[in-house]
Amino acid sequence: MTMAGRLHGLPVPETTSTVEFADWDGEDLSGQTHSQVAFREVDMTEAVSQGAVFTDCVFRGVRFNASAHTDSAFLNCVFMRCSFFDATFTGCKMLGSRFEDCAHELLKVEGGDWSYVGLRSAGLSGASFLDVRLREADLSGARCVGTTLRNCDLSEIQLHRADLTRADLRGSDLTWLDPRVVELKDARIDIAQAIVIATTLGLKMS
Repeated sequence: MTMAGRLHGLPVPETTSTVEFADWDGEDLSGQTHSQVAFREVDMTEAVSQGAVFTDCVFRGVRFNASAHTDSAFLNCVFMRCSFFDATFTGCKMLGSRFEDCAHELLKVEGGDWSYVGLRSAGLSGASFLDVRLREADLSGARCVGTTLRNCDLSEIQLHRADLTRADLRGSDLTWLDPRVVELKDARIDIAQAIVIATTLGLKMS
């Protein structure tokens, strides 16, 4: 299964072990490696990790609230009904992972590679993405009211019917943004981006 294919509703990864109802509140997960693990109703509130790697894992009802992750990787993982309230991801890789019915209030992401990530219809209002690679990510129908997406690589991103009202898009690559299929009311952009959008609309600058 390809990472890009994961974005279109293909089956979740097969898991070979399960961690269920565990209390990892405040745990240090640094350096840990987990592959094909099903995490169910695990409390990771205020957990921290540096250099941890999760591959082909499935997270159901996991609470990542106020957790902090640095240089960790969540590769081809699926998150279902998870909560990321005030969680922080710095320099992390989320390649090919998918989020379904998750809560992302006050999520903060700085740096890292979130290419091919599936965030379709996600509620990202108030979340912050700074200097993040989001190539070919799927944010179709995402609710990004007031979301910060600054200096991000948005190459080939899917934004059909996304709501970017009051979003801060300054410094990001908007080459693949079609202003006719997204809501951009009061969004913040810079002059270079305005030229890109005008060109997309077939307008001529003078």
